[in-house]
Amino acid sequence: MLTERQALIVWLHSLKPAKSLRKYGNVHYVSKKMKYAVLYCNHAEASDLAEKIAAFSFVKKVDLSEKPFLKVDYENSRPDKAKEYDYKIGV
Repeated sequence: MLTERQALIVWLHSLKPAKSLRKYGNVHYVSKKMKYAVLYCNHAEASDLAEKIAAFSFVKKVDLSEKPFLKVDYENSRPDKAKEYDYKIGV
């Protein structure tokens, strides 16, 4: 069974303590230029974890990802005829 995951975007003042975020979830990406880290955790505990992480002195702010709430089933989407023909050929 798959667990529901949610991304937390953690904006940092400095990158040195970014390693300490590993104990709260899976650190997927750390941007050196923009000083943020993407952390994945369980969906059920995401809001509590966001509050806990936001209390650290090296954290500017924490944003929750909106990806789990986006609608991905599109209506009235017809495939392009040219692409459909290419897929049948195997290109």
